[in-house]
Amino acid sequence: MNHSTTPFTANGRKYHPPARPLAVLCIDGCADEYISVSIAAGKMPNTEAMVKHGYRGMVRGALPSFTNVNNSAIVTGMPPAVTGICGNFFLNPETGQEVMMNGPEFRRCGTLLTAAADAGRKVAFITAKEKLRTVLGDGIVERGGIVFSSEKVDEAKLATHGVEQAESIIGKPRPEIYSGEASVYVLETGAALVEQGRADFLYLSLTDFMQHKYAPEARESLAFHARLDQQIGRLLAAGCIVAATADHGMNAKNKADGSPNVIYVESLLNQHFGTGLRVICPITDPYVIHHGALGSLVMVHLEDPAQTAEIGDFLLRQTGITEVYNRELAALKLELAPDRIGDLTVLCGRDFVVGKTPAHHDLSVLKGGLRSHGGRYEEMVPILLSEPLNAEYMRKAQGDPRNFDIFDFACNANL
Repeated sequence: MNHSTTPFTANGRKYHPPARPLAVLCIDGCADEYISVSIAAGKMPNTEAMVKHGYRGMVRGALPSFTNVNNSAIVTGMPPAVTGICGNFFLNPETGQEVMMNGPEFRRCGTLLTAAADAGRKVAFITAKEKLRTVLGDGIVERGGIVFSSEKVDEAKLATHGVEQAESIIGKPRPEIYSGEASVYVLETGAALVEQGRADFLYLSLTDFMQHKYAPEARESLAFHARLDQQIGRLLAAGCIVAATADHGMNAKNKADGSPNVIYVESLLNQHFGTGLRVICPITDPYVIHHGALGSLVMVHLEDPAQTAEIGDFLLRQTGITEVYNRELAALKLELAPDRIGDLTVLCGRDFVVGKTPAHHDLSVLKGGLRSHGGRYEEMVPILLSEPLNAEYMRKAQGDPRNFDIFDFACNANL
C-alpha cells in the first residue's frame, strides 16, 4: 500500500511523513515510572523491545500540565502562548464568565493533522475524551479523515466524524469513560484502522482515569499497561512507526493520614485581603471524579491589579506554594498567552494541590486518596519511539525536547 511521503508544514515546522503508517500516542497521565515499573514487571514486552530498537527518553511538557493544554500543543507543535489553550477552563476576559475551552474557536492556530491530510495522508484522530474531539478535531473529516471519541463512539456520524457505526470497527460497544477500557478502546480502534487500510497517520489520545486512581506498582495499573502493550504490539505488527509521549505526569497529593493535601487559595486570600478576587482552577473539566477539580496550578484574578505584588509575595511565603508569577512573567517563563491567564499564576509542591474554597470541591468523589497533576512536578514525561534517532535528533534529545515535538521526532528523526 502506498503512503504519501509529501512533506508538509504546520505552524512553521516542516514534517516528512514516512512511507509507512505512523501512530502517535498520547498516554494520558503517564509519568515515566508507569513505563519503568511495568517493563520491570514483564508487563510491556512489546514496548520494551520497541524502545531497545528505537529510543526512550524524557521530554518536557507544557504548563499548566493539563490535558487540553498539552494535547493542543502536541497536535500543533506549538506551546500554549501560540495555541491560546492555557487550561481546560478559564475566565473569559471579554465576558467575565468562567468557561470551558471545549471548542476549536478557542484555539489560535491550525493543527498538523489537517496539514497531513492535505498532504495526502489518511488521518485518524481517536481520543478517549469527547472534549478533545471537539476542541482539536475540526477540519479532519472535511479532508476525508476519521475523528471520534471512545466516550461517544456510538454517536459517530459520517458527516461529522467521518465514519458511520464506529462501534463496528472493533465490534465493541461504547466503554465507560471512568475506566481503563476507555483508553484500551482507543488503541484497539487505531490498530484496527491501520490493519483495515483506513488510516495511515494517527493520533491516539487516551484518558488518565487509571493513573489518577492507581500508583504505578498497583496490580490494576500493571494489568492496564499490559493491555496497552498488547495494542502497541498490534500497531507495530501492522507496520507502524510508533511514537508515544504523555500530556502530563501524575503524583499523589495526600497528607500523612491519606486525606487530600489541599491549599484553598481563594479562602486564604479572602481571609487576608478581602473578597475582591477570583481563583480559577484550570484543571476543571467534565471528569471531576478523576480529581475533584484539584490540580497543582491555579490562576488568581484581582479586582485591583495594584495588589498583584503584595498578594504574590504573600502567596509565595505559604507552605506548599512553590512558584508565583505575575501576568507578564507567567507569559514569559511558562509560555502562556497573557490574555488567557490570571493576574497571578500559582504553582505548588509535588504533594500539594491548590483549589478555590472547600465548598467548590467535592472531595467525596475521591476514593482512596488523591492523585493529580498540573504543576512543575508533572511536567517531565516519557518519549518512546520505535525507530532509532539520527545524529541531529539525538543531539536534540539531549537538550530540552518537548512533548509537542513528538510528531517532529516521529516524522523527521529517522531521515
